[in-house]
Amino acid sequence: MKKLLKTCLLMTSAIAMTAGCTALPASTDKAQETKTEKPQATKAPDNELFIYTVWPAFYVKEEIFQKQIGEPLKKKFPNITIKHVHWDNPGRQYKDLIAAGTIPDIIIDNARGNLQKEIMKNDLQYDMTELIKKFNFDTSKLNQAAFAQMKNVTPEGKIYGLPFQLSDFVLFYNKDIFDKFGVDYPKDGMTYDEVYELAKKLTRVEGENTYKGYQQHPGLYMNYNQLSLSPLSLTEDKAELNTEGWKRLVDNLRRFYEIPANQFTTVDDFPKGKMAMSVHVSEKIIQWYEQNKNLNFDIVSMPSFPDLPNTKAQPNMYAAYITKQSTKKDLAFQVIDYLLSEEMQVELSKEGIIGPLESKKVQEAFGKNLPQMQGKHTQGIFASKNAMPPAARANGLTYVDVPVHNVFAPLIFGESKDSATALRMIEEQTTKGIQTAKAAK
Repeated sequence: MKKLLKTCLLMTSAIAMTAGCTALPASTDKAQETKTEKPQATKAPDNELFIYTVWPAFYVKEEIFQKQIGEPLKKKFPNITIKHVHWDNPGRQYKDLIAAGTIPDIIIDNARGNLQKEIMKNDLQYDMTELIKKFNFDTSKLNQAAFAQMKNVTPEGKIYGLPFQLSDFVLFYNKDIFDKFGVDYPKDGMTYDEVYELAKKLTRVEGENTYKGYQQHPGLYMNYNQLSLSPLSLTEDKAELNTEGWKRLVDNLRRFYEIPANQFTTVDDFPKGKMAMSVHVSEKIIQWYEQNKNLNFDIVSMPSFPDLPNTKAQPNMYAAYITKQSTKKDLAFQVIDYLLSEEMQVELSKEGIIGPLESKKVQEAFGKNLPQMQGKHTQGIFASKNAMPPAARANGLTYVDVPVHNVFAPLIFGESKDSATALRMIEEQTTKGIQTAKAAK
């Protein structure tokens, strides 16, 4: 999955570059086999800051990292040296850095799963609260749903990272299909009910051509759900999916795929020209344009629930973390502070990167450097707000990944389970996984 998503995101980058990232002094196979000699890390110079990127995936291209991060930091902080390593398999994973004794000062990674799975699992987490106070960092300037996601990791509200980049969902639509069937284009702020009516009008079979009215990735829809539902109990070591809220969520999307001829295939079929609407991340503007330059499409805001107007998915984002082991925490925080400044966020926005800064100036700069985005309604990305993430779970509870994507495939799509049964089956499977994980500790 990581490899697939990495390929996908690389295609979205506006910069066509070829060189790889810098080498990591990873441990040798012999050292791993014997486990008798721990590699001795060479102490880094006091003016060197080590940044490790896992997500976003396009920083595997060193040129992209240098253009977007390295060079601006060198200009702002001429007396420091930035060392950069990007995740790779094999040789540049968390375990490899740790084995080699080369702990980064800053980690940039996916905020949804990898904080628990990698950073906290390897005891790299560091509460940045005191640094935020020390350097008078104004957290109110940030996307509040994104910031809440960082605070909701622990009941005490410890801040292990700050939002860095977002990958927001929007509604893509094919203008030619709407024109062909005489249907008005979608607009910002539409509800799922309104989009459902459009989908019924636009799902057609004409000879050998099947026009699908609407497609949305079920797994992403569930993981970043707009109802702020947690798949894990906040107070007990169990999953919590067999609820009215989750059933409402599933039924809402299910009805789209029960429209005759609108069975789920893949949202990535949109560039083929036979899909009227598709919900996906904004980076697809570039990728789908490159796949089909004749595609006549535009975007509007993601549809919302009627009782949660103008509310899109929870933040799908990458965050910047300072490691517990870093001896340069003050410097690392000043670097993150600058990366989140309006000056830097405007430049990143021009490259089609959604930042966490709630700034009109930043939003208006979005995509200005990218010819693929010219003429597109890119402000639709900012027309709605992110749903708030669930509250923090109680201390001491076990974290596991919940395969919510399996509710639809295979259980609903493949086995025709009703929504409540599919949810109950994944709930039971996850709860067993939690008990297994606890027993293995």
